Amino acid sequence: MKNTLYLLLVVFFASFTTPKETITLSGKILNTEDGKLKIKGESFEKEITLKADGSFSETFQIDYSGTYNFATRSNRSSIYLAKGTKLVINVDDKNFATTLKFTGKGSAENQYFMDKTDTANKLIGNPQVFYALDETAFLAKIKEVKTALTDLLNKSKITDATFKKNELKSIGYFEQLQLLNYPEYHAHYGKIEGFKPSATFPQFDAKIDLDNEQDFLFSSPYKQIVATKFNKNIFAQLGENEEYTYKLALPEIKKVKSAFIKNAHIQNLAYEVGAGNPEAALLYNELLALSSDAKFKEELTAKYTKIKTLTIGNPSPKFDYENFKGGKTSLESLKGKYVYIDVWATWCGPCRREIPSLQKVEEQYHGKNIEFVSLSIDAKKDYEKWRKFVEEKKLGGIQLFADNDWNSKFVQEYAIEGIPRFILVDPNGNIVSADAPRPSDPKLVAKFEELGIK
Repeated sequence: MKNTLYLLLVVFFASFTTPKETITLSGKILNTEDGKLKIKGESFEKEITLKADGSFSETFQIDYSGTYNFATRSNRSSIYLAKGTKLVINVDDKNFATTLKFTGKGSAENQYFMDKTDTANKLIGNPQVFYALDETAFLAKIKEVKTALTDLLNKSKITDATFKKNELKSIGYFEQLQLLNYPEYHAHYGKIEGFKPSATFPQFDAKIDLDNEQDFLFSSPYKQIVATKFNKNIFAQLGENEEYTYKLALPEIKKVKSAFIKNAHIQNLAYEVGAGNPEAALLYNELLALSSDAKFKEELTAKYTKIKTLTIGNPSPKFDYENFKGGKTSLESLKGKYVYIDVWATWCGPCRREIPSLQKVEEQYHGKNIEFVSLSIDAKKDYEKWRKFVEEKKLGGIQLFADNDWNSKFVQEYAIEGIPRFILVDPNGNIVSADAPRPSDPKLVAKFEELGIK
Protein backbone atom coordinates (compact mmCIF):
# COMPACT_ATOMS: atom_id res chain seq x y z
CA MET A 1 0.00 0.00 0.00
CA LYS A 2 2.73 2.44 0.88
CA ASN A 3 4.18 1.95 -2.63
CA THR A 4 1.02 2.95 -4.56
CA LEU A 5 2.13 6.48 -5.49
CA TYR A 6 5.63 5.23 -6.23
CA LEU A 7 4.19 2.76 -8.71
CA LEU A 8 2.19 5.52 -10.37
CA LEU A 9 5.31 7.60 -10.91
CA VAL A 10 7.65 4.94 -12.27
CA VAL A 11 7.61 4.04 -15.96
CA PHE A 12 8.09 0.34 -16.52
CA PHE A 13 8.77 -1.31 -19.85
CA ALA A 14 8.67 -4.53 -21.85
CA SER A 15 8.75 -5.88 -25.39
CA PHE A 16 6.07 -7.53 -27.45
CA THR A 17 4.40 -10.73 -26.31
CA THR A 18 6.34 -13.81 -27.37
CA PRO A 19 6.08 -17.55 -26.85
CA LYS A 20 7.60 -18.94 -23.66
CA GLU A 21 11.32 -18.22 -23.45
CA THR A 22 14.02 -19.78 -21.28
CA ILE A 23 16.10 -17.30 -19.28
CA THR A 24 18.75 -17.43 -16.56
CA LEU A 25 18.92 -15.34 -13.38
CA SER A 26 21.87 -15.57 -11.02
CA GLY A 27 23.75 -13.48 -8.48
CA LYS A 28 23.89 -12.89 -4.73
CA ILE A 29 21.41 -11.24 -2.37
CA LEU A 30 22.82 -10.56 1.07
CA ASN A 31 21.01 -10.16 4.41
CA THR A 32 17.52 -11.33 3.42
CA GLU A 33 15.06 -12.14 6.20
CA ASP A 34 13.93 -15.51 4.86
CA GLY A 35 16.39 -16.49 2.10
CA LYS A 36 13.74 -16.21 -0.61
CA LEU A 37 13.47 -14.33 -3.88
CA LYS A 38 10.16 -14.10 -5.75
CA ILE A 39 9.69 -13.27 -9.43
CA LYS A 40 6.15 -12.22 -10.26
CA GLY A 41 4.53 -11.15 -13.51
CA GLU A 42 1.12 -11.19 -15.12
CA SER A 43 -0.31 -14.64 -14.28
CA PHE A 44 3.24 -15.75 -13.44
CA GLU A 45 5.07 -16.44 -10.19
CA LYS A 46 8.32 -18.18 -9.31
CA GLU A 47 10.05 -18.51 -5.94
CA ILE A 48 13.83 -18.96 -5.73
CA THR A 49 15.51 -20.28 -2.58
CA LEU A 50 18.87 -18.63 -1.95
CA LYS A 51 21.89 -20.60 -0.81
CA ALA A 52 23.37 -20.00 2.65
CA ASP A 53 25.70 -17.29 1.29
CA GLY A 54 22.85 -15.57 -0.58
CA SER A 55 23.85 -16.79 -4.01
CA PHE A 56 21.49 -18.28 -6.56
CA SER A 57 21.35 -19.45 -10.17
CA GLU A 58 18.09 -20.46 -11.83
CA THR A 59 17.12 -21.24 -15.40
CA PHE A 60 13.38 -21.16 -16.11
CA GLN A 61 10.71 -20.24 -18.63
CA ILE A 62 8.87 -16.93 -18.71
CA ASP A 63 5.41 -16.45 -20.23
CA TYR A 64 6.23 -13.22 -22.05
CA SER A 65 9.04 -10.75 -22.64
CA GLY A 66 8.38 -7.78 -20.45
CA THR A 67 8.23 -6.34 -16.98
CA TYR A 68 8.15 -8.53 -13.90
CA ASN A 69 8.63 -7.76 -10.20
CA PHE A 70 11.37 -9.29 -8.15
CA ALA A 71 11.02 -9.13 -4.41
CA THR A 72 12.59 -10.18 -1.15
CA ARG A 73 10.65 -10.09 2.10
CA SER A 74 11.72 -6.46 2.68
CA ASN A 75 12.17 -4.93 -0.78
CA ARG A 76 10.89 -5.05 -4.31
CA SER A 77 11.74 -3.64 -7.70
CA SER A 78 10.89 -4.17 -11.35
CA ILE A 79 12.95 -6.31 -13.65
CA TYR A 80 12.98 -6.59 -17.43
CA LEU A 81 13.08 -10.17 -18.71
CA ALA A 82 13.15 -11.11 -22.39
CA LYS A 83 14.40 -13.65 -24.89
CA GLY A 84 18.04 -14.50 -24.21
CA THR A 85 18.20 -12.83 -20.78
CA LYS A 86 21.13 -14.01 -18.68
CA LEU A 87 21.00 -11.45 -15.92
CA VAL A 88 23.19 -11.27 -12.83
CA ILE A 89 21.71 -9.47 -9.80
CA ASN A 90 23.77 -8.41 -6.79
CA VAL A 91 22.31 -6.49 -3.86
CA ASP A 92 22.45 -6.08 -0.09
CA ASP A 93 18.86 -6.37 1.09
CA LYS A 94 19.51 -4.01 4.01
CA ASN A 95 20.75 -1.28 1.64
CA PHE A 96 18.69 -2.23 -1.38
CA ALA A 97 18.42 1.02 -3.35
CA THR A 98 22.10 1.94 -3.13
CA THR A 99 23.62 -1.51 -3.73
CA LEU A 100 21.46 -3.00 -6.51
CA LYS A 101 23.66 -3.86 -9.51
CA PHE A 102 22.92 -5.62 -12.79
CA THR A 103 25.41 -7.30 -15.12
CA GLY A 104 25.10 -9.77 -17.98
CA LYS A 105 22.70 -9.92 -20.90
CA GLY A 106 19.74 -7.69 -20.12
CA SER A 107 21.68 -5.38 -17.82
CA ALA A 108 21.47 -2.37 -20.19
CA GLU A 109 17.66 -2.35 -20.05
CA ASN A 110 17.60 -2.83 -16.30
CA GLN A 111 20.26 -0.18 -15.71
CA TYR A 112 18.14 2.17 -17.82
CA PHE A 113 15.18 1.35 -15.60
CA MET A 114 17.15 2.21 -12.45
CA ASP A 115 18.37 5.48 -13.95
CA LYS A 116 14.87 6.34 -15.15
CA THR A 117 13.35 5.72 -11.74
CA ASP A 118 16.01 7.89 -10.13
CA THR A 119 15.49 10.66 -12.68
CA ALA A 120 11.70 10.68 -12.36
CA ASN A 121 11.75 10.60 -8.56
CA LYS A 122 14.29 13.44 -8.33
CA LEU A 123 12.35 15.67 -10.72
CA ILE A 124 8.95 14.96 -9.21
CA GLY A 125 10.08 14.99 -5.59
CA ASN A 126 7.38 14.67 -2.96
CA PRO A 127 4.23 13.31 -4.70
CA GLN A 128 2.00 15.33 -2.38
CA VAL A 129 3.75 18.57 -3.37
CA PHE A 130 3.79 17.48 -7.02
CA TYR A 131 0.02 16.94 -7.22
CA ALA A 132 -0.68 20.09 -5.21
CA LEU A 133 0.93 22.25 -7.95
CA ASP A 134 -1.39 24.56 -9.85
CA GLU A 135 -2.23 23.62 -13.44
CA THR A 136 0.50 25.69 -15.09
CA ALA A 137 3.27 24.45 -12.80
CA PHE A 138 2.01 20.86 -12.98
CA LEU A 139 1.97 20.79 -16.78
CA ALA A 140 5.44 22.35 -16.89
CA LYS A 141 6.76 19.70 -14.51
CA ILE A 142 5.22 16.89 -16.57
CA LYS A 143 6.84 18.30 -19.71
CA GLU A 144 10.18 18.50 -17.90
CA VAL A 145 9.96 14.88 -16.73
CA LYS A 146 8.86 13.61 -20.13
CA THR A 147 11.76 15.41 -21.85
CA ALA A 148 14.27 14.09 -19.31
CA LEU A 149 13.05 10.50 -19.68
CA THR A 150 13.13 10.73 -23.47
CA ASP A 151 16.69 12.10 -23.38
CA LEU A 152 17.74 9.37 -20.97
CA LEU A 153 16.38 6.69 -23.29
CA ASN A 154 18.10 8.19 -26.34
CA LYS A 155 21.44 8.34 -24.50
CA SER A 156 21.17 4.82 -23.07
CA LYS A 157 23.23 1.86 -24.27
CA ILE A 158 20.10 0.01 -25.41
CA THR A 159 20.42 -1.05 -29.06
CA ASP A 160 17.02 -2.69 -29.56
CA ALA A 161 15.08 -0.31 -31.83
CA THR A 162 11.75 -2.00 -31.09
CA PHE A 163 12.33 -1.65 -27.38
CA LYS A 164 13.08 2.07 -27.77
CA LYS A 165 10.01 2.61 -29.93
CA ASN A 166 7.73 1.01 -27.41
CA GLU A 167 9.41 2.70 -24.47
CA LEU A 168 8.74 6.08 -26.08
CA LYS A 169 5.09 5.06 -26.27
CA SER A 170 5.22 4.13 -22.58
CA ILE A 171 6.61 7.55 -21.69
CA GLY A 172 3.57 8.98 -23.48
CA TYR A 173 1.33 6.81 -21.31
CA PHE A 174 3.14 8.19 -18.26
CA GLU A 175 2.07 11.70 -19.31
CA GLN A 176 -1.52 10.58 -19.94
CA LEU A 177 -1.67 8.90 -16.54
CA GLN A 178 -0.73 12.12 -14.79
CA LEU A 179 -3.41 14.06 -16.70
CA LEU A 180 -5.95 11.42 -15.73
CA ASN A 181 -5.00 11.51 -12.04
CA TYR A 182 -4.50 15.24 -11.61
CA PRO A 183 -8.10 16.39 -10.87
CA GLU A 184 -8.67 13.91 -8.03
CA TYR A 185 -5.15 14.07 -6.61
CA HIS A 186 -5.00 17.87 -6.79
CA ALA A 187 -8.32 18.15 -4.95
CA HIS A 188 -6.93 15.92 -2.21
CA TYR A 189 -3.38 17.22 -1.83
CA GLY A 190 -4.26 20.81 -2.67
CA LYS A 191 -7.16 20.60 -0.21
CA ILE A 192 -9.57 22.05 -2.77
CA GLU A 193 -12.93 20.39 -2.34
CA GLY A 194 -14.84 19.94 -5.59
CA PHE A 195 -11.86 20.97 -7.74
CA LYS A 196 -12.36 20.78 -11.49
CA PRO A 197 -9.64 21.59 -14.06
CA SER A 198 -9.98 24.64 -16.26
CA ALA A 199 -11.29 24.41 -19.82
CA THR A 200 -7.72 24.71 -21.16
CA PHE A 201 -6.34 21.80 -19.12
CA PRO A 202 -5.37 18.97 -21.55
CA GLN A 203 -7.94 16.20 -21.78
CA PHE A 204 -7.05 12.54 -21.39
CA ASP A 205 -6.69 10.93 -24.81
CA ALA A 206 -9.99 9.09 -25.24
CA LYS A 207 -8.60 7.26 -28.29
CA ILE A 208 -6.33 5.09 -26.14
CA ASP A 209 -7.30 1.44 -26.57
CA LEU A 210 -7.84 -0.01 -23.08
CA ASP A 211 -7.68 -3.60 -24.33
CA ASN A 212 -4.21 -3.66 -25.88
CA GLU A 213 -2.32 -6.68 -24.58
CA GLN A 214 1.05 -5.66 -26.03
CA ASP A 215 0.95 -2.28 -24.30
CA PHE A 216 -0.30 -3.90 -21.09
CA LEU A 217 2.73 -6.17 -20.89
CA PHE A 218 5.04 -3.37 -22.00
CA SER A 219 4.05 -0.38 -19.90
CA SER A 220 3.24 0.04 -16.22
CA PRO A 221 1.65 3.48 -16.80
CA TYR A 222 -0.63 1.81 -19.34
CA LYS A 223 -1.59 -0.81 -16.73
CA GLN A 224 -2.40 1.99 -14.31
CA ILE A 225 -4.51 3.74 -16.93
CA VAL A 226 -6.46 0.57 -17.67
CA ALA A 227 -7.20 -0.03 -13.97
CA THR A 228 -8.03 3.62 -13.25
CA LYS A 229 -10.39 4.04 -16.21
CA PHE A 230 -12.11 0.75 -15.42
CA ASN A 231 -12.66 1.70 -11.77
CA LYS A 232 -13.83 5.22 -12.60
CA ASN A 233 -16.39 3.80 -15.00
CA ILE A 234 -17.71 1.33 -12.43
CA PHE A 235 -17.84 3.79 -9.52
CA ALA A 236 -19.63 6.36 -11.67
CA GLN A 237 -22.48 3.85 -12.00
CA LEU A 238 -22.44 2.63 -8.38
CA GLY A 239 -25.42 3.54 -6.24
CA GLU A 240 -24.87 5.68 -3.14
CA ASN A 241 -25.55 2.87 -0.68
CA GLU A 242 -23.98 0.04 -2.72
CA GLU A 243 -20.90 -1.42 -1.07
CA TYR A 244 -19.82 -3.93 -3.74
CA THR A 245 -18.99 -3.34 -7.41
CA TYR A 246 -19.11 -6.88 -8.82
CA LYS A 247 -22.62 -6.65 -10.30
CA LEU A 248 -21.41 -3.81 -12.51
CA ALA A 249 -17.83 -5.04 -12.98
CA LEU A 250 -18.49 -8.61 -14.09
CA PRO A 251 -20.31 -7.71 -17.34
CA GLU A 252 -17.50 -5.28 -18.25
CA ILE A 253 -14.79 -7.84 -17.54
CA LYS A 254 -16.51 -10.35 -19.79
CA LYS A 255 -16.12 -7.90 -22.71
CA VAL A 256 -12.31 -7.77 -22.40
CA LYS A 257 -10.48 -9.67 -25.14
CA SER A 258 -6.94 -9.80 -23.70
CA ALA A 259 -6.52 -12.75 -21.32
CA PHE A 260 -3.83 -10.86 -19.37
CA ILE A 261 -5.98 -7.76 -18.92
CA LYS A 262 -9.05 -9.81 -18.10
CA ASN A 263 -7.09 -11.74 -15.45
CA ALA A 264 -5.83 -8.47 -13.95
CA HIS A 265 -9.38 -7.13 -13.60
CA ILE A 266 -10.49 -10.45 -12.12
CA GLN A 267 -7.72 -10.40 -9.52
CA ASN A 268 -8.69 -6.88 -8.45
CA LEU A 269 -12.35 -7.85 -8.15
CA ALA A 270 -11.44 -10.95 -6.11
CA TYR A 271 -10.99 -8.60 -3.14
CA GLU A 272 -14.81 -8.59 -2.92
CA VAL A 273 -14.84 -12.33 -2.27
CA GLY A 274 -14.85 -11.63 1.44
CA ALA A 275 -16.49 -12.60 4.68
CA GLY A 276 -18.70 -9.51 4.60
CA ASN A 277 -20.11 -10.15 1.13
CA PRO A 278 -23.41 -12.08 1.35
CA GLU A 279 -22.95 -13.20 -2.27
CA ALA A 280 -19.32 -14.29 -1.92
CA ALA A 281 -20.17 -17.78 -3.24
CA LEU A 282 -21.74 -16.37 -6.41
CA LEU A 283 -18.77 -14.08 -7.07
CA TYR A 284 -16.27 -16.85 -6.33
CA ASN A 285 -17.86 -19.13 -8.91
CA GLU A 286 -18.05 -16.36 -11.52
CA LEU A 287 -14.39 -15.43 -11.13
CA LEU A 288 -13.30 -19.05 -11.15
CA ALA A 289 -15.07 -19.56 -14.47
CA LEU A 290 -13.68 -16.36 -16.03
CA SER A 291 -10.01 -16.62 -15.01
CA SER A 292 -7.40 -18.50 -17.06
CA ASP A 293 -4.76 -18.12 -14.32
CA ALA A 294 -4.37 -21.51 -12.61
CA LYS A 295 -2.33 -20.13 -9.70
CA PHE A 296 -4.89 -17.41 -9.01
CA LYS A 297 -7.75 -19.92 -9.06
CA GLU A 298 -5.91 -22.10 -6.58
CA GLU A 299 -5.33 -19.13 -4.25
CA LEU A 300 -8.92 -17.89 -4.62
CA THR A 301 -10.23 -21.34 -3.74
CA ALA A 302 -8.03 -21.46 -0.63
CA LYS A 303 -9.31 -18.02 0.36
CA TYR A 304 -12.94 -18.96 -0.20
CA THR A 305 -12.49 -22.15 1.82
CA LYS A 306 -11.37 -20.01 4.75
CA ILE A 307 -14.21 -17.55 4.29
CA LYS A 308 -16.79 -20.33 4.52
CA THR A 309 -15.63 -21.00 8.09
CA LEU A 310 -16.04 -17.34 9.12
CA THR A 311 -19.81 -17.43 9.52
CA ILE A 312 -21.81 -16.06 12.45
CA GLY A 313 -21.67 -18.35 15.47
CA ASN A 314 -18.55 -20.27 14.42
CA PRO A 315 -15.53 -20.21 16.77
CA SER A 316 -13.24 -17.31 15.95
CA PRO A 317 -9.62 -17.92 14.96
CA LYS A 318 -7.40 -17.30 18.00
CA PHE A 319 -4.53 -14.94 18.72
CA ASP A 320 -1.91 -14.63 21.44
CA TYR A 321 0.28 -11.61 20.75
CA GLU A 322 2.57 -9.15 22.51
CA ASN A 323 0.78 -6.43 24.48
CA PHE A 324 2.17 -2.88 24.36
CA LYS A 325 1.89 -2.76 28.16
CA GLY A 326 3.87 -5.99 28.59
CA GLY A 327 3.39 -9.73 28.28
CA LYS A 328 0.97 -11.30 25.87
CA THR A 329 -2.79 -11.14 25.44
CA SER A 330 -4.86 -13.93 23.91
CA LEU A 331 -8.41 -13.92 22.60
CA GLU A 332 -9.09 -16.72 25.08
CA SER A 333 -8.17 -14.44 27.98
CA LEU A 334 -10.90 -11.98 26.92
CA LYS A 335 -13.75 -14.48 27.12
CA GLY A 336 -16.79 -13.18 28.95
CA LYS A 337 -16.83 -9.95 26.98
CA TYR A 338 -17.45 -8.93 23.40
CA VAL A 339 -14.20 -8.19 21.55
CA TYR A 340 -13.96 -5.60 18.77
CA ILE A 341 -10.71 -6.10 16.86
CA ASP A 342 -9.07 -3.49 14.65
CA VAL A 343 -6.41 -4.97 12.32
CA TRP A 344 -4.23 -2.03 11.25
CA ALA A 345 -0.68 -0.72 10.67
CA THR A 346 1.10 2.58 11.26
CA TRP A 347 1.73 3.04 7.51
CA CYS A 348 -1.97 2.65 6.60
CA GLY A 349 -3.66 6.02 5.96
CA PRO A 350 -7.26 4.74 6.14
CA CYS A 351 -6.37 2.97 9.40
CA ARG A 352 -5.08 6.19 10.95
CA ARG A 353 -8.17 8.08 9.80
CA GLU A 354 -10.34 5.68 11.80
CA ILE A 355 -8.44 6.30 15.06
CA PRO A 356 -10.40 9.38 16.25
CA SER A 357 -13.70 7.57 15.64
CA LEU A 358 -12.39 4.47 17.39
CA GLN A 359 -11.33 6.55 20.40
CA LYS A 360 -14.83 8.07 20.62
CA VAL A 361 -16.49 4.63 20.52
CA GLU A 362 -14.00 3.32 23.12
CA GLU A 363 -14.86 6.24 25.40
CA GLN A 364 -18.59 5.73 24.87
CA TYR A 365 -18.34 2.04 25.83
CA HIS A 366 -15.69 2.35 28.52
CA GLY A 367 -16.46 0.04 31.42
CA LYS A 368 -19.11 -1.86 29.46
CA ASN A 369 -19.14 -5.50 28.40
CA ILE A 370 -16.71 -5.08 25.50
CA GLU A 371 -12.95 -4.95 24.93
CA PHE A 372 -11.33 -2.99 22.11
CA VAL A 373 -8.25 -4.66 20.61
CA SER A 374 -5.99 -2.97 18.05
CA LEU A 375 -3.77 -5.53 16.31
CA SER A 376 -0.83 -4.04 14.43
CA ILE A 377 0.50 -5.97 11.45
CA ASP A 378 3.51 -3.70 11.01
CA ALA A 379 6.68 -5.48 9.91
CA LYS A 380 9.13 -6.49 12.63
CA LYS A 381 11.55 -3.81 11.44
CA ASP A 382 8.89 -1.21 12.33
CA TYR A 383 8.34 -2.48 15.87
CA GLU A 384 9.81 0.63 17.52
CA LYS A 385 7.83 2.84 15.12
CA TRP A 386 4.67 1.09 16.32
CA ARG A 387 5.55 1.60 20.00
CA LYS A 388 6.32 5.26 19.42
CA PHE A 389 3.05 5.74 17.49
CA VAL A 390 0.96 4.13 20.24
CA GLU A 391 2.63 6.28 22.88
CA GLU A 392 2.52 9.59 20.99
CA LYS A 393 -1.10 9.18 19.87
CA LYS A 394 -2.12 7.94 23.33
CA LEU A 395 -3.97 5.00 21.80
CA GLY A 396 -6.37 3.27 24.15
CA GLY A 397 -7.81 -0.21 24.31
CA ILE A 398 -5.56 -3.26 24.11
CA GLN A 399 -2.65 -2.61 21.75
CA LEU A 400 -1.12 -5.79 20.30
CA PHE A 401 1.68 -6.49 17.82
CA ALA A 402 1.23 -9.48 15.47
CA ASP A 403 4.15 -11.90 15.24
CA ASN A 404 4.50 -12.08 11.43
CA ASP A 405 2.71 -9.06 9.87
CA TRP A 406 0.49 -10.18 6.94
CA ASN A 407 1.57 -13.78 7.41
CA SER A 408 0.47 -13.95 11.05
CA LYS A 409 -1.81 -16.94 11.63
CA PHE A 410 -4.78 -14.87 12.84
CA VAL A 411 -4.55 -12.60 9.77
CA GLN A 412 -4.27 -15.56 7.42
CA GLU A 413 -7.16 -17.43 9.02
CA TYR A 414 -9.42 -14.41 8.63
CA ALA A 415 -8.32 -14.14 4.96
CA ILE A 416 -7.41 -10.47 5.47
CA GLU A 417 -6.10 -8.86 2.26
CA GLY A 418 -6.65 -5.20 3.09
CA ILE A 419 -6.69 -3.00 6.16
CA PRO A 420 -8.22 -1.60 8.21
CA ARG A 421 -10.31 -4.68 8.93
CA PHE A 422 -12.69 -4.87 11.88
CA ILE A 423 -13.90 -8.06 13.55
CA LEU A 424 -16.48 -8.59 16.29
CA VAL A 425 -16.38 -11.66 18.57
CA ASP A 426 -18.95 -12.59 21.22
CA PRO A 427 -18.28 -13.39 24.93
CA ASN A 428 -17.98 -17.10 24.10
CA GLY A 429 -15.27 -16.53 21.51
CA ASN A 430 -17.59 -17.00 18.53
CA ILE A 431 -17.83 -14.81 15.45
CA VAL A 432 -20.45 -12.07 15.41
CA SER A 433 -19.02 -10.42 12.30
CA ALA A 434 -15.85 -11.31 10.40
CA ASP A 435 -16.10 -7.96 8.61
CA ALA A 436 -17.68 -5.57 11.11
CA PRO A 437 -18.57 -1.88 10.50
CA ARG A 438 -15.82 0.69 10.92
CA PRO A 439 -15.79 2.98 13.97
CA SER A 440 -16.76 5.90 11.71
CA ASP A 441 -19.85 4.02 10.51
CA PRO A 442 -23.02 4.63 12.60
CA LYS A 443 -23.91 0.98 11.93
CA LEU A 444 -21.28 -0.05 14.51
CA VAL A 445 -22.98 1.57 17.48
CA ALA A 446 -26.33 0.36 16.14
CA LYS A 447 -24.89 -3.17 16.15
CA PHE A 448 -23.64 -2.77 19.74
CA GLU A 449 -27.10 -1.59 20.78
CA GLU A 450 -28.74 -4.51 18.99
CA LEU A 451 -26.49 -6.89 20.92
CA GLY A 452 -27.34 -5.18 24.18
CA ILE A 453 -23.75 -4.35 25.01
CA LYS A 454 -23.78 -2.43 28.28
